[in-house]
Amino acid sequence: MNEVTEMQDPLVFTDSAANKVKAMIEEEDNSNLKLRIAVSGGGCSGFQYGFTLDEITNEDDTVLNKNGVQLLIDPMSFQYLVGAEIDYQNGLEGSQFVIKNPGATSTCGCGSSFSV
Repeated sequence: MNEVTEMQDPLVFTDSAANKVKAMIEEEDNSNLKLRIAVSGGGCSGFQYGFTLDEITNEDDTVLNKNGVQLLIDPMSFQYLVGAEIDYQNGLEGSQFVIKNPGATSTCGCGSSFSV
């Protein structure tokens, strides 16, 4: 497991996102849950982001700690997320996790898929 405690590198997990995850974990009443971000093929731009709550930390996951919660990223997804910012925003389209990824060469209108 790759443990990263400083949030400046390799990516940013904002207070807003960490606090939302903490609220979701409390709502589920399961302190073993962590937020997993995965990048997979598909979406209208070639790759898409996925967010799940997961109890299992895999040996090769990168683990980011913030405000008492953990963010898990598998090695394949990690390469596409280096330098990105994971945030949680309330906007006109509703509340959602948002990834600002400088490595993406294009994104779709909904912001959930990208290309490199």
